[in-house]
Amino acid sequence: MNVKISIECTPEEARRFMGLPDLTLVHEAYISKLTDAMTNGLSPDMIETMMKSWGPMSDMGMKFFQQMTGGGKS
Repeated sequence: MNVKISIECTPEEARRFMGLPDLTLVHEAYISKLTDAMTNGLSPDMIETMMKSWGPMSDMGMKFFQQMTGGGKS
C-alpha cells in the first residue's frame, strides 16, 4: 500500500512546522559582511585570519604537527 501526501507551504511555514530555528538574522549579518568585503576589498588582517584557519598549518594544525614531531624538544 502506498500513501502519498502533498503539502503546499512556504519555506518559512515548513521551518516553523519542523521546529527549526529562524536563522534570518544570522543570514543577514553574513550577507552584510560578505557584501562589505566584496565592496571594500579584503584587508590584510582578514586574509591572514582566513589563511590561518583554512590552511593545513593553522594554529591547531601547527600544534598537532609539533606534538607529532617532538615539538623541537631535545
